[in-house]
Amino acid sequence: MLFPLILSAVILQRLVELLIAKRNEKWMRSQGAFEAGAAHYPVMVAMHATFFISFLLEVIVFKRDLSPFWMVLFGIFLLTQAARIWCLLSLGKFWNTKIIILPGATVVRKGPYQWLRHPNYVIVTIELLVLPLLFGAYLTAILYTLLNIWMLSVRIPAEEKALKDATNYRETFLVK
Repeated sequence: MLFPLILSAVILQRLVELLIAKRNEKWMRSQGAFEAGAAHYPVMVAMHATFFISFLLEVIVFKRDLSPFWMVLFGIFLLTQAARIWCLLSLGKFWNTKIIILPGATVVRKGPYQWLRHPNYVIVTIELLVLPLLFGAYLTAILYTLLNIWMLSVRIPAEEKALKDATNYRETFLVK
C-alpha cells in the first residue's frame, strides 16, 4: 500500500515541478535569458522517466518488499523532500529543470545555496538512491545512481560555465 502511494506522490510532485519550471522559463526568457546545456537535457529527462519505470518494474516483477530499515529510509526521503522545496523556494523564479541563465543576474546565495553550489543535485542523488532502497529495488538504486553521477558530470560543468560567463557566479562563489 505504501509503494503506490509514495510512487504516485513523487510522480505528481515531478509533474508540478515541470509546470513551475515552464512558468519560470517563460518569465526568464521574457527577461532575456538563454538556455545552456540543451543537448543533454533530453537525455536527463529520459533518465528520470526511465527511473520511475525501472523502479516500478523491479518492485512488481521481482516482488520487492519494504526494507527492514524503511523507517530510517523514509525519514531520509522526507528530509530530501523538505530540502527540495527549500531549494525551489530559495531560487524562486530562477529555479528550473533546464539550465536557464539570465545574463547579468545576481546569483542566489540564500537557503541551502549559502553552503552548497548545487544542493538540488545532492538531493536528487540521495532520492535516486533512497527511494528504490526503501522498497528493496537494489538494481534500480545502483543503476540510476551511476547514471546520475554520469549525468551530473556533464550537467554541472555546463551549468557552471554558463553561470561564470553570464552572471556574478565567479565572484559570488570565488571560483576560477
